[in-house]
Amino acid sequence: MAYIAEYIWIDGTEPTAKLRSKAQVLADDKEPGIWGFDGSSTNQATGDQSDVVLNPVLVTPDPIRGGDNKLVLCETLLTDMTPHPTNTRAKCAASAEQYGDLDTWFGLEQEYTFFEGIAPLGWPDNGFPAPQGGYYCGVGSDEIFGREVVNAHLQACIDAGLHISGINAEVMPGQWEFQIGPVSAPRVADELWLARWMLYRIAEDFLGPKGIPISATLDPKPVAGDWNGAGCHTNFSTTEMRESYDACVAAAEALGAPGKPELHISNYGPGVELRLTGAHETQRFDQFSYGVSDRGASIRIPWQVEKAGKGYIEDRRPNANCDPYVTTQLIIDTVCSAAKS
Repeated sequence: MAYIAEYIWIDGTEPTAKLRSKAQVLADDKEPGIWGFDGSSTNQATGDQSDVVLNPVLVTPDPIRGGDNKLVLCETLLTDMTPHPTNTRAKCAASAEQYGDLDTWFGLEQEYTFFEGIAPLGWPDNGFPAPQGGYYCGVGSDEIFGREVVNAHLQACIDAGLHISGINAEVMPGQWEFQIGPVSAPRVADELWLARWMLYRIAEDFLGPKGIPISATLDPKPVAGDWNGAGCHTNFSTTEMRESYDACVAAAEALGAPGKPELHISNYGPGVELRLTGAHETQRFDQFSYGVSDRGASIRIPWQVEKAGKGYIEDRRPNANCDPYVTTQLIIDTVCSAAKS
């Protein structure tokens, strides 16, 4: 007997990396192991030295094919088994290990937008829908579009054993969010990449009202103008933060230390300046602030955290198209190094 292992990896496309995958048939008694691919076709190698190695880092049940089939998320390696230059996971794992005694947890809020052809799902053929306001956590076919895809994706994430903690419709019509966590890095980023792949794959099987297959995009500003962008709000805590409000404030201040806002913004996803305009629940990309219950700040301290005197903070700056390995690695390095100093 045999099963199918779908190998999934992150390519070298710039400025925004893409997910790739291919399948291998394996005997039931064989675990997914090292494999490879043509890096010259994924912007990760030249034709004369095209081999890139796939190293499994997360194996889950495959809820799409079902049965005994598996999804295999991989990191990319050079043929000498060192991390490929596009492998951002390796640095994330190193930072997490370096500060392992602080027991860092993350919760990632992945916003995304459904499209049908060239228009957001549910938008009229010409012009714009009613202004945003009633769509957030809404109900009813006049305001909510794509719920069938969202529910299928949610169940797939549960069946795959991911730490998915919720979903909700977002502020713009056709826009949704799912949350992964709390869980430590790099596992939280592994799961977000795998959940992204499943979202894209599951959407292939659904048609919009115009009869066009639905697609999902992580574009940080999918529609120009007076419409919310799409982010990946990143919730973060250490053992000390989960026990002390002062530690939460110190973490927010560390993220605003000289040079740190610029470092983070430049690595929080292409097009971040298009989304972080100071409007639509954002702080400007070239300014930094933090505050309690302030969704217009760079860093939000939830009101429950202030009231409880302990908890976590939310970095509202990362784009929907951010690399979660880079995002979590930067937060670990910035906050944890300050806590250790």
